Amino acid sequence: MSEVTGTEAAGRIKELVEDIDFTMLTTVDAGGNLVGRPMSTRQMDDDGDIWFFTSDHSKKVDEVQADHDVSLSYVDAKGMRFVSVAGTARVVYDEAKMKELYTPSLDIWFEDGLDTPDIALLCVTPVTAEFWEPAQGKIVMAAKMVKSLVTRDTPDDTMAHGRLTGGTAI
Repeated sequence: MSEVTGTEAAGRIKELVEDIDFTMLTTVDAGGNLVGRPMSTRQMDDDGDIWFFTSDHSKKVDEVQADHDVSLSYVDAKGMRFVSVAGTARVVYDEAKMKELYTPSLDIWFEDGLDTPDIALLCVTPVTAEFWEPAQGKIVMAAKMVKSLVTRDTPDDTMAHGRLTGGTAI
């Protein structure tokens, strides 16, 4: 597996997060259980914060306010691309940021658009982030895996991997 670090990993994580779009946001409920739900990513900004719209009267908001630790899991199964983010979340009421990030596609969840009474932003600040994707494209990876099945050897460098930890700006 080829390793990517530093600004190269940060840039790749940002590209993948914004390209894959939907993630599973995992929070901790009042009983200590992990609870996941799909969320549509609006942006990963230059500071590495990942932004979502939400209703401030939702269970996820209650859970984030009780325990800020969250996880995001991005999966592009066809492209064999994956991102895992562990971070802290907070609810944000920033009208300018909402105007920047809002698109008409969100009207499905927010009937009155930005005038929806309980609209809010959820901001996740990554603590660690990792990605995995084919090192040389899907076709090359598939060929190496087929060869490995025939030869019973472990394929080399089929996946690229990158990791950022410890508050490194993504």
